[in-house]
Amino acid sequence: MAQNQKFRNSSLGDRIFDICNTIFMILLVIVTLYPFLNMLALSFNDANDSVRGDIYIWPREWTLRNFEYVFSESNIFYATFISAARTIVGTVVSVFCTAMLAYTVSRPEYKLKKFVSVTFIFTMYFSGGLIPGYLLIKEMHMLNTFWVYIIPGIIGVFNMIVIRSFIEGLPEGLMESAKIDGAGDFITFSRIVLPLTVPALATVSLFVAVYQWNSWFDVFLYNSSTPSLSTLQYELMKMLSTSNTASASSAADAFANAQGNKAAVTPTSVRATMTIVASVPIIIVYPFLQKYFVKGMVVGGVKG
Repeated sequence: MAQNQKFRNSSLGDRIFDICNTIFMILLVIVTLYPFLNMLALSFNDANDSVRGDIYIWPREWTLRNFEYVFSESNIFYATFISAARTIVGTVVSVFCTAMLAYTVSRPEYKLKKFVSVTFIFTMYFSGGLIPGYLLIKEMHMLNTFWVYIIPGIIGVFNMIVIRSFIEGLPEGLMESAKIDGAGDFITFSRIVLPLTVPALATVSLFVAVYQWNSWFDVFLYNSSTPSLSTLQYELMKMLSTSNTASASSAADAFANAQGNKAAVTPTSVRATMTIVASVPIIIVYPFLQKYFVKGMVVGGVKG
């Protein structure tokens, strides 16, 4: 009621702005959600029926055949385990190390804080390139190893800037009190700074987790010859490539023959199903971090 009264008492220009803003936001939600809902409908719809078209946000003939086919692939479950492992390990290690660096360069008594900050920021804009990067990984003996997913991206410069800005906004008296009580830098960092920077850490954790979960190009570069280190996204990429290079009819026949003509699928249904399978874990995690996300970005982006 109060909102309706406020709307009636507002000026004509404010009313027009509110109406246009509401319409724009509704259209933005529709444009954002429709592709995902369409993929969801195609994944649950019968593949042969989907060829007829006109599938939008609701399946016409419900089926689980597409998911049965996707999960019948021998390497899917193990690839999912590798993706989950690299996401968990990579996120924890990266966020912790980035937070330590952010705390270091936030301290006014650290003489090299400006030099270290400029050096890391420089790497945001310039890199050695693909070939030198591959040669470096090779010289470090990380080819065909799990750690190639973790170590090269252990420090995120943008994430460091977000956490550093958040730490600089904390009361300086907290750190000074800890030093007076005899606490060292690591104790101050782990027992005072980390608990107070949870919003920033949650925001950065979401960034890192999404990157780790969705990454497939590093698998292609460094571990493509090691199937045991393949990730879910890399398997998705291979399946999408196969579907795109083959004609729809021949691919469907091949899939049907592979299933003994019991569960025919098409490249379109496979792509939709794999997209849903790869997206669901991040969608499940996001609500748990959402309450920290806005606060972490706002407070971390503006000092004080």
